[in-house]
Amino acid sequence: MHSSPNDWEGERRSLLDRRISELGLSIRGSLLEKYVDRLYAELDEKGLRFHPPVYLSDEWGCPEGTPLIGIPFYLADPRLARIEEELAVEVESEADVMRFLRHEAGHAFNYAYRLYDRADWRRIFGPYSRPYRDRFRANPFSREFVRHILGWYAQKHPDEDFAETFAVWLTPGRDWRAEYAGWPALAKLEYVDQTMRALGDATPDVPGPSEDDLPVESMRYTLADHYRRLDEPLPLDDERHFDGDLRTIFGTAADAPSGESAAEFMRRHRREIVSRIAYWTGESTITVRAFIDFLIQRCASHELRVRGLEASTLIELTAFGTAVMMNYRLTDALQGTHRGDDA
Repeated sequence: MHSSPNDWEGERRSLLDRRISELGLSIRGSLLEKYVDRLYAELDEKGLRFHPPVYLSDEWGCPEGTPLIGIPFYLADPRLARIEEELAVEVESEADVMRFLRHEAGHAFNYAYRLYDRADWRRIFGPYSRPYRDRFRANPFSREFVRHILGWYAQKHPDEDFAETFAVWLTPGRDWRAEYAGWPALAKLEYVDQTMRALGDATPDVPGPSEDDLPVESMRYTLADHYRRLDEPLPLDDERHFDGDLRTIFGTAADAPSGESAAEFMRRHRREIVSRIAYWTGESTITVRAFIDFLIQRCASHELRVRGLEASTLIELTAFGTAVMMNYRLTDALQGTHRGDDA
C-alpha cells in the first residue's frame, strides 16, 4: 500500500531535517548486504581470500591508501534512495552498484598489497604519484584502456586505470581476452590476472574507517546540508550566455505558435536529458541537473517553443548539453584543477 503524496512530503521534510548519523543506517539487513555478499563470492571464485571491508559514507570511494570500500549511505534505505533520485535525478541500479563495487575493490587490492609501489605496476599503469585531477582530458579513440564505468574513466589516473582493469577482469561471464584482443589494454588485464593469481590466499590486516574517511556515524549534519554541500554553482557571469543557442534549438511564439512550450518540453524529458549527458560526459548528475534547470528557466523567460520534431529536438538539445559539459570539463582539465581521490 503506497502512502499519499502528502504523507511522503511530510516524511521527506522530516528526513531532510535529521542528522545523517542519527538515521540508524546499516549495511547489514539492507539490500546492500546482498550486493556485498555477491562481490565477495566473485572474489572467492577468482581464488582471492581478501574481502575488502565495506562501510557507509557520503559517496563511492576508497580512502586514499586504505583498502576500505565506502558506499553511499542513501543506498541503505529506500526512502533516502528516493530522495537521492529526486534531487540528483537518478539513483544507482543493481547493475550500477555491482560495477562500482568491483571498481572500488580494485582500489582496495591496490592499496592492501601496495601494488602501486611495484616496478612492474608502474611500468604498465604509470606512476601512482601523478597529480590526480577530478576533470581530465580523455582520448576516446585510445585502445590502451578498458571501459567499465562512466565514459573513459580509466584514463583519469593510473590508480583508476588499475581499478577499472581489475573490475573488467573480475566481472563474471566477461570474456575479456576476446573483448580486448589486439588492444594494448589486454596486457594490463593479463597483468591483473597473473598478479591476482600470485596473491591468492594472502590476507592483509585492514584498519577500520577513521573520522577522516567519513563513515556514516561521523556525518553529524543534516540530510539537507549534505545536498547543499554537493551543489556546484555554474560558472555563469551573465544569465544570457546561452540564449542564442536556445533560440537555435527552439523557436519563438511567432515561429511556432502551436508548438509546445520549450520549458515544459525540457521538464518532461529532464530525467532522460540529465542522465544521458552525465553518462557520456562523466559529469555529476547534480551539476548537469543545475545546468538543465537553468536552461529551463531561460526558455520560460523567453517563452520559447518547440518548432521541430520531438525526437530531433531532443537529440539536438542533448548534443548541445553534452558539448557544453565536455568543454567545461576540458577547460578545467587544461587549467590543472586538482582535487582529492573520489573513487
